[in-house]
Amino acid sequence: MRRIPSLLLAVGLLLATPVLAHDIQQDDLRIAHPFATPAPPSVPHGAAYLDISVTGDTPAVLVGASSPASESVEIHDMSMDEGVMRMRRVERLEVAPGTTQRMRPGGGYHLMLMNLVAPLNDGDRFPLTLEFAERGEVQVEVWVQSAEDGSEAAEGHHTP
Repeated sequence: MRRIPSLLLAVGLLLATPVLAHDIQQDDLRIAHPFATPAPPSVPHGAAYLDISVTGDTPAVLVGASSPASESVEIHDMSMDEGVMRMRRVERLEVAPGTTQRMRPGGGYHLMLMNLVAPLNDGDRFPLTLEFAERGEVQVEVWVQSAEDGSEAAEGHHTP
């Protein structure tokens, strides 16, 4: 009789795990926990974040992305320049072998969703196609989450 609550707890934990994080493995390329932050109707653009890891000997070079959630997707880098936050579009993002490029809200690389076709609401999901030079396309599902929840879930993907 005591085994039933333990079994239910174990099943519940197993079912809860996918809610926290998700990833895609394609050969030596891993895309971990793609997420976007909510964007209300008054905001025309959104941002998506993910982690790109390469375990092989060849770098992964992200050269583009697309999604039905927006008219276009651009690779951007955010940085501080003399006390002012600057965002610039980059044509490519190279991830060296044996490394992980982490994208998070608040600075650094991200994917800018230009001219959203609808608001991004917490709990929504949408497809995103990543285009890599020499590796082709990788399809992912982006979860819309708060910056804190998405970042925590993505970081949890890297802890042993």
